[in-house]
Amino acid sequence: RKKNLRVLTVDPTVFAARTADRRKLWGDLELVQEQDSGFPELADWNVVAGDEPDPETRRALEMAWKVCKHGKSNAIVLAGNDATLGLGFGQMSRVDSTELAVFKAGNQGIDLAGCVAASDGFFPFPDGIEKLAAAGARAVIAPGGSIRDEEVAAAARDLGIIFILTGRRHFNH
Repeated sequence: RKKNLRVLTVDPTVFAARTADRRKLWGDLELVQEQDSGFPELADWNVVAGDEPDPETRRALEMAWKVCKHGKSNAIVLAGNDATLGLGFGQMSRVDSTELAVFKAGNQGIDLAGCVAASDGFFPFPDGIEKLAAAGARAVIAPGGSIRDEEVAAAARDLGIIFILTGRRHFNH
């Protein structure tokens, strides 16, 4: 028995019942957003461009999506071969995050040909998908929800990449 050791017993349901993340901004102002505690079932993924992903691509997309969940706003994750290849978090736009992720991977000499990408928020325009395809992405997963989802999906079809919408955001501030 250690003199300065204190063991606390905590009811785990106290934490499980938490449904909102609260962050103090300034004064009495608080940012309150829904806690992101879920992961959409693979069966609920909606392939809106390209073919159904093969098991290897699906596994890479699932890993990228899980990593993306823990990034700051406008997160872009590039992944492949059971590894994270490039990260772009906390930028002003998803295009900026994409450029950062590609730049970071390039600085490490990582070949992105055939990688997959995950975005924590929807693509408001096709430019993000176009940059990901130009970098070598073969598949992209995002929550969807933009009024231009169909335009973005059409761009993915034109570029020959798989585009999957999950219907669930990971976007955090």
